[in-house]
Amino acid sequence: MKIKIQLKKNKMRKKIVAGNWKMNNDLAQTQTLISDLKKSLPATDAEVKIAPTYTNLYPAYEALKDSAIEVVAQNMHQEENGAYTGEISASMLKSVGIKTVILGHSERRAYFGEDDALLAKKVDTAIKHEMDIIFCFGEELEDRKSDNHFKLVESQLKNALFHLEAAAWKRIVLAYEPVWAIGTGETASPEQAQEMHEFIRKTLADKYSQDLADSISILYGGSVKPANAEEIFSKPDVDGGLIGGAALKAEDFIGIVKAI
Repeated sequence: MKIKIQLKKNKMRKKIVAGNWKMNNDLAQTQTLISDLKKSLPATDAEVKIAPTYTNLYPAYEALKDSAIEVVAQNMHQEENGAYTGEISASMLKSVGIKTVILGHSERRAYFGEDDALLAKKVDTAIKHEMDIIFCFGEELEDRKSDNHFKLVESQLKNALFHLEAAAWKRIVLAYEPVWAIGTGETASPEQAQEMHEFIRKTLADKYSQDLADSISILYGGSVKPANAEEIFSKPDVDGGLIGGAALKAEDFIGIVKAI
């Protein structure tokens, strides 16, 4: 599928580098990594975010509340409260200073059965609580091999997000994850990333407006490293990255921030 390439990156969109730490780092390791980031993070006009595990959200928030690094959550439950053992609500996150949540990560979809209908409910709850959202989506390897990746991505966006009014999109950042490139060492080429990001922006424009589409930051998530970040981020519709493994090493994460 060929899409006309835009010539310039929109300077009005936020540039973002977000590190998803997943189920890694105990309290001491969290404190050490945060200390290393605070010492060495360069001045940047990009927004920098980290997502520690639940048990370390408040210590991380306290350590970084006077810095430029925002602490965000990896997930949250769609209900306000109740008999949902082991789950965390939006109000609980907000009570410890968290204002942004990652929703729809491929691992939540694959390992915990989160589908588009459930994610739509989570999105609604987050917006009700005036939380910002990094919404993840992307295709499996078989979808790409069967040339179904555009259709799959379009359906994920429509099913989980297209019920929203245009005004709600001020709280949404999109994160495209080619699932076959997460934790595998494989990376979509910069051209593949740009092609999909441009398709996503066109899909938004068709549903809402070109102005809204041009205002939405779209991150790439899939084995971004210091060595490839600059080339990926240089593409006109790539506005930053959702970083996994490389976010666990201060030097690598800082290298990626420098690249943007």
